[in-house]
Amino acid sequence: MAKNGTKVITAHIPLPLAEKVDQMADRLERSCGWIIKQALSAWIAQEEVRNQLTREALAEVEAGNVIDHQAVQAWADSLGTDNPLPVPR
Repeated sequence: MAKNGTKVITAHIPLPLAEKVDQMADRLERSCGWIIKQALSAWIAQEEVRNQLTREALAEVEAGNVIDHQAVQAWADSLGTDNPLPVPR
């Protein structure tokens, strides 16, 4: 049964990464568990944002709001020249 609304998760971590976690815990005077929880929370938040942005981008594609690849390529190729093209829209 979970204690205080928590759950123990076991993961095999490569030794170099585990050593870095230990070093970070020592430097911050925190437990390894706290370090792992912070890192996992940050990663999950990042993935949630990435997932939301992906869904928004797919909705834009489905709505036909896209820019032609050749227009983007021509713009990118012009960036190092004396007359760069305007950003394609």
